[in-house]
Amino acid sequence: MNVQLFQFNVALGDFEKNKNKIMQLFSEELLKTTSIVVLPEMWNNGYDLENLNEKADDNLKVTINFISNLAKEYKVSIVAGSVSNKKQDEVYNTLVVFNENGELIYNYDKIHLVPMLDEPKFMVGGHFLPQPFQLMDTDMGGIICYDLRFPESTRQLAVNGAKVIFVVAEWPDSRLYHWKHLNIARAIENAVYVIACNSSGSDGKTTYAGHSMIVDPRGNVIQEAGESESTIFTEIDVELVHEIRESIPVFKNRRIDLYS
Repeated sequence: MNVQLFQFNVALGDFEKNKNKIMQLFSEELLKTTSIVVLPEMWNNGYDLENLNEKADDNLKVTINFISNLAKEYKVSIVAGSVSNKKQDEVYNTLVVFNENGELIYNYDKIHLVPMLDEPKFMVGGHFLPQPFQLMDTDMGGIICYDLRFPESTRQLAVNGAKVIFVVAEWPDSRLYHWKHLNIARAIENAVYVIACNSSGSDGKTTYAGHSMIVDPRGNVIQEAGESESTIFTEIDVELVHEIRESIPVFKNRRIDLYS
């Protein structure tokens, strides 16, 4: 399968600008052989936290309409990053996944909120761990930004069968070192592909690191963007996951009888 990541500068609080940017990327940058497109975190309004209560999507209605039409038009599956999503008068940071028929097949509310950004003041954390979903007959999973710092999230996905884990983020450049090494660590410890899509540029408050990357199950970075807007593309071979898990049988050697 072929995966393409769209790394771009998410405009703060400007849904129409971000929507038009994504449409432009699909029109001008999408490769004919791409199977799955990946977008960054909170692409609809960015971290406009003080205004999310008014600007967040209403139960994903706008997001579903927009992304579903893109998936059907271009005949690609879309791991559509995450969006600010209002449900029952509370705002969540919700990851969404669509298949090539435009069907919403999975959504997940970010469970770990960032105290450094006062996220808990403006949003509510999800109530359930991420679970695997299927695209192209392959079990996959997805987490959002700060979740990356919690190895339990990705281990839960891998134990339940995920062979590819997507990380969608607005990760700041001040912690670029962490971004790179955490993505590599999660790939190695779980013997999975990590497909990590970050935003880039500045929103006037924070400068984001870019450096979206694709890491194979050995921990090799096989594609990496720079700090500016760009797309990266690669073919991934899921059979490599099986090979690594057989040669280094971490999951067979887990001592769950001793883990609390």
